[in-house]
Amino acid sequence: MSFTQYKPVATRLQRSELACPGSNPTMIDKAADSAADFVFLDLEDAVAPGDKEQARRNIIQALNDIDWKAKGKTVSVRINGLDTHYMYRDVVDVVEQAGSRLDTILIPKVGTPHDVYMVEAMVAQIEEAKRLPNRIGLEALIETAIGMANVEDIARQHYTKRLEALHFGVADFAASRRSRTVVIGGLNPDYPGDQWHAAIDRMVTACRAFGLRAIDGPFGDFNAPQDYIAGAKRAAVLGCEGKWAIHPSQIALANEVFSPPPAEVDRAKRILIALDEAAAQGKGAASLDGRMIDAASARMAMNVVKVAEEIAKKQAA
Repeated sequence: MSFTQYKPVATRLQRSELACPGSNPTMIDKAADSAADFVFLDLEDAVAPGDKEQARRNIIQALNDIDWKAKGKTVSVRINGLDTHYMYRDVVDVVEQAGSRLDTILIPKVGTPHDVYMVEAMVAQIEEAKRLPNRIGLEALIETAIGMANVEDIARQHYTKRLEALHFGVADFAASRRSRTVVIGGLNPDYPGDQWHAAIDRMVTACRAFGLRAIDGPFGDFNAPQDYIAGAKRAAVLGCEGKWAIHPSQIALANEVFSPPPAEVDRAKRILIALDEAAAQGKGAASLDGRMIDAASARMAMNVVKVAEEIAKKQAA
């Protein structure tokens, strides 16, 4: 390994992330009782301009009234973009009034590291002023051409290790690049393969290089579960550890795709045992099921085991 290494900033189970508009209290209640690992309460695209202030009040009340931890949820708020006049009040009001119940803030349409830095500075000052007992994480949506052009810098320059994850926002990314698409996250039959592959791959590499989680974004057609599953599997192969659900029916699909199957977990554990036994005999490699395994095999196996352990912890809780 290089002497320069960036350890994971934060570990959270994030197989499924349910998007929930802050303008709909009934949906917020249902989201809290869902099987999603993560819920983000939205103040941005899912909320009409005239409903922004009421949505903010709804979210503050929901954060304070619902015991999200007891329901096994990590809860996030997607604020409005830095190019709007709603953003500063989103951060100030939500963090001041409900910051002790908030896990992360999701920043949309991040274009440069300075976008993250602005929110970072605001959150840090409010935390100190209000003496919040917790540290609120940040997550960034990579959903514009400028954001993807700067994705390595965004991932690298998380100043105080508050940035935890990058998300791929396929809809706005397609609009920003003027890509022809048929549905949010769907494949265009005129393209010979997956037109989102290069973008997701680049974002995942940036995440893993600098210790961040990588999350795939939405798939718009919730009446096409097989297409959702196919997209989630492609993202998982590239290294994403979760995917958005814009409809409750997509939660179980994401949880299944991003949970290692029992046979895979069992093999991973056997790899670690076999290599420990080999090491005790002074060997750096071993054979398992007719295949050679070595230190790289151990690192891949440990990734699987860690996810399985996090899932087991949630199930036990």
